Amino acid sequence: MTIFEKYWEQLHIEQIGIILISKTVSLITLFILFLILRHLAEFFFNKMVIKSLALTGQSEARKKTIARLMHNCLNYTLYFFLIYSILNIVGVPISSLLAGAGIAGLAIGLGAQGFLSDVVNGFFILLENQYEVGDSVVIGNVSGKITSLGLRTTQVRDSDGTLHFIPNRSITVVSNQSRGNMRSRIDIPIYAHIDLEKVAEVIESVNTSELPKFPQVVEAPTIVGPIYTSNGQLVFRVDLVVNNGQQNSIYSTFYGLYQAALTEADIKLPTPHLNNL
Repeated sequence: MTIFEKYWEQLHIEQIGIILISKTVSLITLFILFLILRHLAEFFFNKMVIKSLALTGQSEARKKTIARLMHNCLNYTLYFFLIYSILNIVGVPISSLLAGAGIAGLAIGLGAQGFLSDVVNGFFILLENQYEVGDSVVIGNVSGKITSLGLRTTQVRDSDGTLHFIPNRSITVVSNQSRGNMRSRIDIPIYAHIDLEKVAEVIESVNTSELPKFPQVVEAPTIVGPIYTSNGQLVFRVDLVVNNGQQNSIYSTFYGLYQAALTEADIKLPTPHLNNL
């Protein structure tokens, strides 16, 4: 009798087959139960959580943000138990692996610590209502609109369409440009010898004729007048208070209106190729 024949005789083929069939049936049953549980969880989530949020007096963006966070929590919980159950059925000694993981366990622990930091900071961002989906924000060196607030990351899409994924634990300072009215500051470069009274009259004339057409401007404009900017440029400054999100369009529109009116009034303005006199 060869060594292979002896080895084959020692194998309990029937017992191995029974174990494989048993584990396969268990896995199939687990997946079926998981799908049923997931559908039930989705059903109750839509019926209870979404409807409960609809009855609150919060903004639509905040409701959407809270619903997405809670839905992410539900999904993470379900998939955690699914993976844990699969490992148990397969026979992977999870507790032994965690106890004797050594360096791998330390790495997993550090990763989990980072994950928990993301989650905790995400909940505080939500609790303090620092921003919502759709808000225009500046986070660090990233500016744009919030497209998603998740458990781990915040997604911001900037003006050129780039989608930034920012870990919540990295968010320390948030500048929200969608809370209350915003200021649109218009600085028109001028020469030092210009007739300032005439410039002010032209600006006032434009405001009187054009502002009624722009309900986005919510307060009377402030004509600050001549002022030197930080780079030494002499400008004639006008501040307009507008609805949030409208500052860029109002700036472009009124800068063009002021410049055209000043040019029509025969008031010469500097160009990028000329220095102030």
